[in-house]
Amino acid sequence: MIGFHPLPAILLSPFVGAVLLLFVPEGRRNLIRAIALAAATVSLVLAVAAMIFYDRAAGGMQFVEHYSWIPSLGVHLDLGVDGLSLPLVLLTAIIIFAGVFVTWRLESRSKEFFIYALALVGGVFGVFMSMDLLVLFMFIEIAVIPKYVLISVWGSTRKEYAAMKYTMYLLSGSAVALVAIVAIFAYAHDPAHGLGIWTFDLAALSTIHFDPAFQKFAFFLMLLGFGVLIPIFPLHRWTPDGHSAAPTAISMLLAGVIMKLGGYALIRVGIGLFPEGAHFWAPLIAVLAAVNAVYIAFVAMVQKDLKFVVANSSISHMGFVLIGIASLNATSMDGAVAQMFAHGIMAALFFAIVGLVYDKAHTRVIADLGGLAHQMPRVSAAFLIAGLASLGLPGMFNFVAEFTVFTGAIQVFPVLAVVAIFSVVVTAIYVLWVFQRVFFGPRNPKWDHLKDARGVEMVPIVVLAAVLIGFGLYPRAIMDTITGGILPLAQHVASLGIGGPF
Repeated sequence: MIGFHPLPAILLSPFVGAVLLLFVPEGRRNLIRAIALAAATVSLVLAVAAMIFYDRAAGGMQFVEHYSWIPSLGVHLDLGVDGLSLPLVLLTAIIIFAGVFVTWRLESRSKEFFIYALALVGGVFGVFMSMDLLVLFMFIEIAVIPKYVLISVWGSTRKEYAAMKYTMYLLSGSAVALVAIVAIFAYAHDPAHGLGIWTFDLAALSTIHFDPAFQKFAFFLMLLGFGVLIPIFPLHRWTPDGHSAAPTAISMLLAGVIMKLGGYALIRVGIGLFPEGAHFWAPLIAVLAAVNAVYIAFVAMVQKDLKFVVANSSISHMGFVLIGIASLNATSMDGAVAQMFAHGIMAALFFAIVGLVYDKAHTRVIADLGGLAHQMPRVSAAFLIAGLASLGLPGMFNFVAEFTVFTGAIQVFPVLAVVAIFSVVVTAIYVLWVFQRVFFGPRNPKWDHLKDARGVEMVPIVVLAAVLIGFGLYPRAIMDTITGGILPLAQHVASLGIGGPF
């Protein structure tokens, strides 16, 4: 839409909110909440408007902004969104909006909490909007670093250990990815093989036909570096501890959007620049995806802590994203992006519910709970919605995403796709088992003092559940946008004769 420039405001609103909070006294809690909510609301309203006004027929990068930064090194703050990134911008805006309400009653240093949380979200927006490789990488770091403070200060259980483990894993992955970025930068400057200029511009870099050997090398580094974020087996060990120790809103952001940064970067940068390298490593990714999906589902099944169940479930579901990426055709990659969105909403809803239970019962041990549907019928209904989405019930957007992933993947990796599909059965077992143990059964007088969700506590539940069901019943509202972003990439891969069935 001519004259509509939503991206700078979406990107800057969380940063502006964080800066404004610096000048608010700690005791002004209502003002602190109002500023955080205003920043989140501006991002959400503009993200929804961008989805509405995005021209699906034209496709490609839209709402483009160009700001020169370090022209001597070819570094520019170029912003734009397409069908791949715009749904993830919307996902981020929805989750931070819900997260503000989840943290509404936080009493301990709420000002500092919202400053770090908004800075994190600004980094995530920057990743999904950046059209410059170096700027994209820098925004990933901005998104990662605040998590250390958020977990170590406001977390629970082994919070210092979890925060350090999270940080070491992700910064190690970033270091590996940075090696690949520097190598790309040098290759592009080489006049014999590249463009003969200094540039990090992704559109310009995509015009280079990188040497096949270089593609294999660079894509593997991308897989290692960004795979930690996804997370891909066996680089996933930071995730359960990070999820379980993080405060509720930060668990929502971690599972909802931070884990999506790796999948997004792998598609945008990995496949976008190195399709032949992606094709070479695709069988390995597919094998690891199947392990992610099935093995981690069994791990989730034996957990005794409710939050650990949800944390491991998140890793399992990201296996579907990986096998969709590995299959390298339009259908599977459509499904991978849809799965990132669907899983982000579902995981955020799960963690919001677990946080409510823990805040009220002061325990997450499954064996200590039981019969909570008598005291907390709304929370129970919300957990059931999230659980049914997790096991892929038709009518939820997760079903659309998973069906699309496996429709494409089974054409390329039929055996591994069937193995990964088996995880849906395992997911149904542990989700229904947990639901029965925690919410069903006879009334337990021990929990008669618990209050059901009400007031601001219902806002994130209603918003997240409505998104899951709304897009589940009318998936075209988002799938057409995703297809418009994936189709050009899939056509390019297919034109090289290296992708799966187009």
